[in-house]
Amino acid sequence: MAATVPLPAPPPLASDCALFLDVDGTLLDFANAPDAVQVAPALRDALAALQRRLDGAVALVSGRTLEQVDALFAPLQLSAAGLHGLQRRAAGGEEPPAQAPIALLRVREEARALVARYPGALIEDKGPSVALHWRGNPDAAPTLRALAEAALPSLPGYALQPGDHVIELRPQGADKGAAIDAMLEAAPFRGRRPVFIGDDHTDEHGFEIVLARGGIAVLVGDRQPSVARHGLRDPDAVRAWLLAAAHAPPPEAHAGAGA
Repeated sequence: MAATVPLPAPPPLASDCALFLDVDGTLLDFANAPDAVQVAPALRDALAALQRRLDGAVALVSGRTLEQVDALFAPLQLSAAGLHGLQRRAAGGEEPPAQAPIALLRVREEARALVARYPGALIEDKGPSVALHWRGNPDAAPTLRALAEAALPSLPGYALQPGDHVIELRPQGADKGAAIDAMLEAAPFRGRRPVFIGDDHTDEHGFEIVLARGGIAVLVGDRQPSVARHGLRDPDAVRAWLLAAAHAPPPEAHAGAGA
């Protein structure tokens, strides 16, 4: 089997860009539990510098809740989309997520009982959605996937969202692409060339949107297939690219969003 040809690195960040960043697996290295990740002060400082340089057009786009994102990066608060787009905040406005249906509460209880049999696996309660993680115990994967698949018929309007060592039950009608698309219609993102960096299957919707708008889609890692046309090896490479962008003299703006 032929080796996968690495995608070219993204170009330097131009002053007319809007920067959208996935969090886990992109900005931050994965950990066995979502609350075990670390944000280095140098990364926080680089994001703050880029926020100033791009006149506020920097956003985090995550499967985490907005509350979790804010706690990770505090005291820095960026525009953000949480829960894969179910929550959005830009320029001070926030859209609250939907409430969890009763059937989802039952799924959580069943999941807690199953997780107790697999030390290292865990359930993440996100309000209107629930994520089942097995990074800490891969043996739990078939059982947790089966639970999620069996629960889906009792949750009209919900869908399964697979990820890296996780599967999530979440409402349909929102994804990272829709969130980015909506944010690009409002200040401070409107009229800018979008750049989105992400690693997971859930980021493909975002890649499709930024490419359709003449932007740059950057895949972290070597996952295939992907519509992304640029790549960075791992979160270390993402952080290095961001640090370089934060400290470099601003390059010339692109000729236009379709350039």
